[in-house]
Amino acid sequence: MLAYIIRRLVGAVLMLLLISLVTFGIFFWLPKLAGQTTDQLAASYVGKAPTAEAIQATKERLGLDKPVVVQYGHYLKGIVAGEDFKAGPVTDHCPAPCLGYSFRTSQPVLPTLMDRAPATLGLAIGAAIVWLIVGVSTGVVSALKRGSIWDRAAMVVALSGVSLPIYFTGLVSLALFSYKLGIFPGGGSYVGFSQNPLTWFESLVLPWITLAFLYAAMYARLTRAGMLETMNEDYIRTARAKGLPEKTVITKHALRASLTPILTIFGLDFGLLIGGAVLTENTFSIPGLGQLAISSIGTGDLPMVLGVTTLAATFIVVINLIVDLLYAIIDPRVRLG
Repeated sequence: MLAYIIRRLVGAVLMLLLISLVTFGIFFWLPKLAGQTTDQLAASYVGKAPTAEAIQATKERLGLDKPVVVQYGHYLKGIVAGEDFKAGPVTDHCPAPCLGYSFRTSQPVLPTLMDRAPATLGLAIGAAIVWLIVGVSTGVVSALKRGSIWDRAAMVVALSGVSLPIYFTGLVSLALFSYKLGIFPGGGSYVGFSQNPLTWFESLVLPWITLAFLYAAMYARLTRAGMLETMNEDYIRTARAKGLPEKTVITKHALRASLTPILTIFGLDFGLLIGGAVLTENTFSIPGLGQLAISSIGTGDLPMVLGVTTLAATFIVVINLIVDLLYAIIDPRVRLG
């Protein structure tokens, strides 16, 4: 087990390096291949009617006059050991792990990400709880009542949830439950948990339900398929032949064996959401990582976009490592080695 964990950690570090390299190349190397000069890139951060002196100063301050390889080396150095950044006559030290400074606000990237992360975490965790409970429960009942009215109705709703895009269901739910019926607060009502826990909960109920509707539909279909396959296995018939209660057969044997693919998909989905639920955050005006990524792309704030990508990749890699370690606990047939 220890050797397996070490191998996965080494692989995770290499994966994060590769992701950072690719992302860095997309934003700093591809524009040059497309014909954009460093003067043109620096001029976009100076303002209206930029002078040659201002462009040169911006190039030096942002390090745009250096080769891309050198810029990437400084980026990795900042993550490991921190880095000093010059802002005119003042030199600021960014402690490790340093993801650089925003081109637009001149603020450190990592503290900005940490300010936005709680909103995304709250949205992702709440939605994940809802879709796991509703999706898995619906899938189990549909599998046990295969061909019934409940099964057909649940699968029709699940198909609708998978087919409808999140920005459509989000806008419809806002128009119906917030602006017409007034049951839930409208978009832009989000407040932090530390400010008012009750208002925080109320502002996220509708985003949780809307986001969970999409994922619960997928998990219901996946659970139903897994349960139908598992219920025909020999060990299920053996458990029933031994006289075990049907509840024990379903929960301890059938459902437990069906959770392995669900756990795999959950690790990917949850990791992606923690990296930023872009459409949901924009629809409900939640100031999370996804909304920050969209605004940073719009303003060309490359360090901020790179920081969001790096943080999202870290979440996904770590969560998938945890999922792999949980396989042996959920399904004894799986052995790590």
